[in-house]
Amino acid sequence: MDIKRDFEDSNRKVTIKVQGRFVFGLHKEFRNAYRDLDGATKEYEVDLSQAVYLDSAALGMLLLLQEHANTFSAKVSIVGATPDVRRILDIGRIQLRSA
Repeated sequence: MDIKRDFEDSNRKVTIKVQGRFVFGLHKEFRNAYRDLDGATKEYEVDLSQAVYLDSAALGMLLLLQEHANTFSAKVSIVGATPDVRRILDIGRIQLRSA
């Protein structure tokens, strides 16, 4: 499995961990990691520390997550990006939070 989800009920935070290649083929799995928690989440954290590559579809998936979170006034942060992944995020103008 390339996508793993942890939900911390105490602070209503979802952590989505991406492992390996974050590509179009993971779109359903990525979406399913957050969709069923509508309104129950205050923060979505995407952990890319184990991601080795992102394609343009992955950038789109991150933007869709942001739109979803905005619907519920939730925050999205991206953490743990390697230098190579960070370059891809920078090219796509996806904002990062350091951690």
